[in-house]
Amino acid sequence: MTSNPADAAPGARPRRPRHVLILGGTTEARRLAAEVADAPGLRVTSSLAGRVAEPRLPAGQVRIGGFGGPEGLARWLREQQVDAVIDATHPFAGTISFNAARAAATAHVPLLALRRPGWVPGPGDRWHWAGSLDEAAGLLPALGQRIFLTTGRMGLAAFAHLTEQWFLVRSVDAPEPPAPPHMEVLLDRGPFSVAGEAELLRGHRIDVVVTKDSGAGATAAKLTAAREAGLPVVVVRRPAAPDGVPVVPDPAAALAWLSTTLG
Repeated sequence: MTSNPADAAPGARPRRPRHVLILGGTTEARRLAAEVADAPGLRVTSSLAGRVAEPRLPAGQVRIGGFGGPEGLARWLREQQVDAVIDATHPFAGTISFNAARAAATAHVPLLALRRPGWVPGPGDRWHWAGSLDEAAGLLPALGQRIFLTTGRMGLAAFAHLTEQWFLVRSVDAPEPPAPPHMEVLLDRGPFSVAGEAELLRGHRIDVVVTKDSGAGATAAKLTAAREAGLPVVVVRRPAAPDGVPVVPDPAAALAWLSTTLG
């Protein structure tokens, strides 16, 4: 990213730094924020939803909490003179992505989605795809009784009616009810190793793994461990992205988009 030569013209008023809003919370969002914060002529604000008690804070300015829907976000974009928005939220954070699309269109601010590629099954994988958490829950009685649930703490209600199964639930923060009646909670944050995941599966006698297709490298080890153990994995598909929003797979491509969009 280079500065605009016009900024250095004799007698010209210094141009304000271009303001980039990153809707964050992911590893890619933190990497991108660090790059933008170091780029001349740019300033960055990262917005975090506030669902994690102790989030890993990115470089630059940080705001935590919601905007009040698409109307509130559009108002914030105008008030803060935002020049570009990058939606680098979790692939399953569907509500904020659609709010961002509406808000950016209303405020006439360019919007990009940064989405890491999803997981792809390989030889030996026993994956069962599901379109939602409810569909995933419906598959479990036919697959096993001891389930390793790694879909996050926000969606446990979809599994609360399963009274015959036992769940090992892993999340960063403690989940809240409704939840399955028979479960153990494991508070932990990735990255995880294949050896560690394999030991966890053996130690808890897991016979089914449930995950979302987050595509995160930090949590992919469970898929390898499940394949090596011959276990079935229920994978919840990602929700559709908003129409008309360009998508890139990594921070480098997002930086290139910023350079083109902001000149």
